[in-house]
Amino acid sequence: MDNNNDLENNNYGKGEVASNNNNGGIFAKTPSMVVRKKTSSEDSIIVRNNSNGRMEMVRNFVTNLREVFLGTKLVVLFPAVPLAVAADLYSFGRPWIFALSLIGLAPLAERVSFLTEQIAYYTGPTVGGLLNATCGNATEMIIALLALRKNKVDVVKFSLLGSILSNLLLVLGSSLLCGGLANLKREQRFDREEDEEEKAVIGFWSSFTWLVVMTLVISVLSEYVVGTIEAASDSWGISVSFISLILLPIVGNAAEHAGSIIFAFKNKLDISLGVAMGSATQISMFVVPLSVIVAWIMGIRMDLDFNLLDTGCLALAIIVTAFTLQDGTSHYLKGVVLTLCYIVIAACFFVLKTPFTDPDIETKTSYHAMTN
Repeated sequence: MDNNNDLENNNYGKGEVASNNNNGGIFAKTPSMVVRKKTSSEDSIIVRNNSNGRMEMVRNFVTNLREVFLGTKLVVLFPAVPLAVAADLYSFGRPWIFALSLIGLAPLAERVSFLTEQIAYYTGPTVGGLLNATCGNATEMIIALLALRKNKVDVVKFSLLGSILSNLLLVLGSSLLCGGLANLKREQRFDREEDEEEKAVIGFWSSFTWLVVMTLVISVLSEYVVGTIEAASDSWGISVSFISLILLPIVGNAAEHAGSIIFAFKNKLDISLGVAMGSATQISMFVVPLSVIVAWIMGIRMDLDFNLLDTGCLALAIIVTAFTLQDGTSHYLKGVVLTLCYIVIAACFFVLKTPFTDPDIETKTSYHAMTN
């Protein structure tokens, strides 16, 4: 009986200690039991938090991957990027490398513009505008700098002039044409105010990381384009001036072209106009002077002395665009006029076989002229 009472008292004491411990009471009497229970609970919480953290990282990565690669209508052109790299590694025909690189640049240029806009949501209007002016035409700028490094001044001048013409005539013209046909029964004006506020769909550092990756890939493909443009010209029977003035700008302006048409379909002509005119302004006021300065630093002679046909085409594009936009309204026939004007200019350079100046021959000639 005494032994049973002692056992009951001991059991009662243990229960009392446990209950007192739960109420913040005696801790020293059963330290091993309490510490073991607390450690097990903390370990389970830590493991659960680590697992949740890893799952959250995976979900964020998949979301970013879907927004960056699948968030564009040009996703079907992405396979051309690895195909261009494979064609160069396995020494396929140089025209094939040029064609695949040119196709692969189109979705990359569009995604760079998208990522720049995402970063601008976090940096504010001032830094965002500067970033957009710098990276918005990254494809044209990279091609121009790589062509300058190889002393292909004609390619630089034709590609930059073609980018301005493409934005003023083709991008704006096709936007007015498609927007006018989609909104035949609605008045289209350029002074409509839009109150819609857009938000970023991916984070700042994710956008920055993807922007760096896309820029590096664009640099690789641009190197292929610049190095194989003459081979493509000889193989296809098309002049280098036509390729530089028409084909390269169409690829470089893929982002502006797609975005401007989409906004025109939604009857947001102010945004379409801002995209087309803003890109043309960035090329003429930023990329062209930058190319001249970089050429001067490299010791390469590059000026803005265009021939009569180039200057006349630019003047015609400016005049036609000004007359099209002066009344502040839009109609699909205005888009037809601008698009036809671009087609006429493209036909002129297709027929006119402008001889391409070999940089090596030009350098040797200028050297002998200076020595004599």
